[in-house]
Amino acid sequence: MARAAIGWGVRDLAKEAGVSPDTIARLERGEELKASTIEAICSALEAAGVEFIPENGGGAGVRLKGEKHDK
Repeated sequence: MARAAIGWGVRDLAKEAGVSPDTIARLERGEELKASTIEAICSALEAAGVEFIPENGGGAGVRLKGEKHDK
């Protein structure tokens, strides 16, 4: 969801995170990755303006930073 929110393709995210496109595909299939790889991907997404929302009864999610949200 995060990648789609900022309009990046698999190759875009891979480049920004310093990983291979295959690694992004593995992540999106739900395969296990090293913690350092996940951190690099999350950091790249956060630098692009993605904010990760912790699970609060409705499940974890993402949103773009700076957007106004209804409460």
